[in-house]
Amino acid sequence: MKPICNAIGKTNCGTRACILVVLYAAAAISLPAQIFTTLHSFDGADGVTPIAGLVQGLDGNLYGTTVSDGANQRGGTIFKITPGGTLTTLYSFCVQEGCPDGKFPYSGLVQATNGNLYGTTYRGGANDLGTVFAITPAGARTTLYSFCSQSGCTDGAYPEGTLVQYGGAFYGTTSGGGANGPSGTVFKITPSGALTTLYSFCSQANCADGEEPGAGLIQATNGNFYGTTETGGANCTAPGCGTIFQITPAGTLTTLYSFCSLPGCSDGGIPVAGLVQGTEGAGYLYGTTQAGGDHAVGTVFKIGVGGGSLSTLYSFCSQTGCADGSYPNGGLVQDTDGVLYGTTTYGGACPSSSGCGTIFKIRPTGGLTTLYNFCSQGECPDGEIPDAVLVQDTNGSFYGTTNYGGADLGGCSSGNGCGTVFSLSVGLGPFVKTLPASGPVGTAVEILGSNLTGTTSVNFNGTAAPFTVVSNSEITTTVPAGATYGLVQVVTPTAILSSNRPFPVGP
Repeated sequence: MKPICNAIGKTNCGTRACILVVLYAAAAISLPAQIFTTLHSFDGADGVTPIAGLVQGLDGNLYGTTVSDGANQRGGTIFKITPGGTLTTLYSFCVQEGCPDGKFPYSGLVQATNGNLYGTTYRGGANDLGTVFAITPAGARTTLYSFCSQSGCTDGAYPEGTLVQYGGAFYGTTSGGGANGPSGTVFKITPSGALTTLYSFCSQANCADGEEPGAGLIQATNGNFYGTTETGGANCTAPGCGTIFQITPAGTLTTLYSFCSLPGCSDGGIPVAGLVQGTEGAGYLYGTTQAGGDHAVGTVFKIGVGGGSLSTLYSFCSQTGCADGSYPNGGLVQDTDGVLYGTTTYGGACPSSSGCGTIFKIRPTGGLTTLYNFCSQGECPDGEIPDAVLVQDTNGSFYGTTNYGGADLGGCSSGNGCGTVFSLSVGLGPFVKTLPASGPVGTAVEILGSNLTGTTSVNFNGTAAPFTVVSNSEITTTVPAGATYGLVQVVTPTAILSSNRPFPVGP
């Protein structure tokens, strides 16, 4: 099969999507006290290649996208799936001639506080250079913006990353376009579709500020956004390298780190995934690189939110045959115990020369454990080539996707499966999440969880808050006067549930 960049017209062959190849069968090793479940195998009609991660909705379901196929001209789909595995296709892209509704949704979705979901498509729209869209949980989709609506595409083109909501608006990146040529942008867009370009990359000599921010942004507890660029930086004389950057909500950008600072890029290169902020209180960011490291197939790294020195926590392919995995393209998620989890697109205990991919965990101090090797059975019914970040559901389990494999190998043109949705339980207990993740006193907050019916109290770091139980998976509340930085706690008839991250109180 062709790399997906050729198959669907993706022009940037330095990104994660371009290293997809067809791999074959194998064996896997699963550690005790873990339960891996293939929840759904795509069959072509309901989509192909779910390259992005999932998001938990207020209704308790998971939502995601597929890049290709579906009902209309291989434009991709939006789907929802229950934690038990029942999948519903909410929308198939490219329903109109010329695909003004968008096509190829490379990014995942974000659940907004208004109950709708928001995302981007890499192509399609009025100018065939990508869109921002909104969709209701019932499947009513609206195009909010078509990129390259300005002369020279100064507003950006080819959005790949997931959006983040802050202050009633959404923030994101484009991997192309901008005021300095095809180098990418950071943008802000309102729910009504008014877009503002906050920054155009390659604004500095030799693109020392980076180029091609393919991943989405995260917002740290200090209120600033953080992200990565796949190329550029102060040390780059050829395609590759990349940067870590900070940008304020007003658009002031600071480059925190330029990769390939060490000989042979042993510090890593090409950070295609986004970042995650640690919960340990010291202000660290964690991420992965697609290349570089001691064996040139990727790393896990740690850096302070203020920049400074970068620590390489792990270099992949440190075990014989890359049994520990290679090319960690999906990024990381931190669990309620502070451990980081991720996937590698290749490597693992699989007969393929490249490997079929793994799930791993790593502590903030280092020390990697491989939890699961994909393609554990002949013809890979459990999936292969996981390329997206995992999500931890409030029931405690992790959920993710694979690009290929699955039980139905006859429904896709590749003959190697259309991809899967899977879950992995590692014995972690339930918790709650908040939307938004921070806010001043008086902010309306949605609390996501499981088995919330009958809740008797809600507090922000010990300060009681008024609340309304909307459903078994949703509570509405407001940040109470006197609340301080700390965990949100929900008391139900059967459990005391704490939030997975501290809630910063303030602007």
